[in-house]
Amino acid sequence: MLNKNKITTLFLDIGGVLLSNGWGHDLRKLAAEKFHLDETEMEERHSIMFATYEEGRISLDEYLGRVIFYEQRDFTADHFRDFMFSLSTPDPEMIAFIKKLKAQFGLKIVAVSNEARELNAYRINTFGLNDFIDFFISSCYVHLRKPDEAIFKLALDTAQVSKDKVVYIDDVKLFTDIAMDLGIKSIQHIDTLSTSKALTALGLHLEQTKMNHAQR
Repeated sequence: MLNKNKITTLFLDIGGVLLSNGWGHDLRKLAAEKFHLDETEMEERHSIMFATYEEGRISLDEYLGRVIFYEQRDFTADHFRDFMFSLSTPDPEMIAFIKKLKAQFGLKIVAVSNEARELNAYRINTFGLNDFIDFFISSCYVHLRKPDEAIFKLALDTAQVSKDKVVYIDDVKLFTDIAMDLGIKSIQHIDTLSTSKALTALGLHLEQTKMNHAQR
């Protein structure tokens, strides 16, 4: 099938699409349980500090100092950081799918994500995201976060692509709604199969797809 709509570029979220969320509520809950932290107090401090950290305005050490190590602990910052990073896991099926799409259609792949600097670097390097993502419009680099429309406009400017040639994929419906309001075709990601079907409808049909369930 031809790329009938001449889509040239995919904007992708990272957490919830290619990888697990980096430091979401469920992961913070796991950390609170493992390190015997007061989850309510941790969440209150996190809610105050995280936007600043995710926008790259403070370091991970500064974030942890305010959220976790504001009092003496019986574990080290390195121990906590290692556990925090270990919670990231890949979605191999989705990563393989995006790589195949890129190869078949010659797509430009752009990450448009809310990611904190140290965690973002760890996830890029550990899971080889820079092997197929052309560049990263990460909140920590551009000092903007979704749902700010400006991050999408910056991605369009940086990619030098018109919005009619872009498809944006994110697991958060609010973010896909915002992109749609800006005129960017968007897909709320649930799983690889449903995203594949949505992309096929937009003219990006992967030939000889070997994904699980693809022939069902």
